[in-house]
Amino acid sequence: MTNRTPRALSGRVALITGSTDGIGLAVARSLAAQGCTVMLNGFGETQAITNLCEELAFTHTVDVSHADADLRRENEVSGLVPRVVERFGRLDILVNNAGTQHKGPVEQHPPHRWREVFALNLDAAFHTIRTALPGMRAGGWGRIVNIASVYGLVGGVDRSSYVASKHALVGLTKAVALETATTAITCNAVCPGDVSTRIFYRNAKLLAEREQITRTEAQQRIAATNMPSGQVVSPEQVAALVAFLCTEAANEIRGAALPVDGAWLAR
Repeated sequence: MTNRTPRALSGRVALITGSTDGIGLAVARSLAAQGCTVMLNGFGETQAITNLCEELAFTHTVDVSHADADLRRENEVSGLVPRVVERFGRLDILVNNAGTQHKGPVEQHPPHRWREVFALNLDAAFHTIRTALPGMRAGGWGRIVNIASVYGLVGGVDRSSYVASKHALVGLTKAVALETATTAITCNAVCPGDVSTRIFYRNAKLLAEREQITRTEAQQRIAATNMPSGQVVSPEQVAALVAFLCTEAANEIRGAALPVDGAWLAR
């Protein structure tokens, strides 16, 4: 169990969407370590999620709960923030992390998948933001962090809906930042490059099998394709930036789209 020394975000309440694994879970761990009460959201086996909540709560001596809203459904995502407020009395930090993608040429992109990608990557963030802002304004403080992507800043092949939705999410970030510019509420986007999540490791496994190389070699090859550093970003590195954006030191970082990309955008 951690000690009880003052922590930067003690007393704050955070909602992180898509936080039962990957980047979202890393963000939840990072915010809990700074003293945040945490509402998790995401899919998973019931007992595993219960164990995760208990582990986070015990490790960081904070309250942790889970809301199982399906963010592709407008009625469920619109009710998510009210559920947090009902459970914890307030919401100070909103991290929109849940997302999905479809890969393939635009002319072969199924329309229903286009709508699903936008529903999760963009519409869900719109609904959580619009329902969170009144409480943040009333409380006189707030942090909104949208997990976008490098593909929110540049184009990409065979991922039209992902690129379009992440560009739109960056645009939404800027619009909200301007609307809250005279308040103590900030809104920013974090734009990771390739991240070492389950998708990355699955792709590396498939490449290793196809090319008859080791998984380590496959991971390095995938990383080097986009990342001049030759390294993938860890979920913990993304989470550390999110946690910083939630501190007082980041008061005047507003409407930024911050890449964590191994120099991808520097080329």
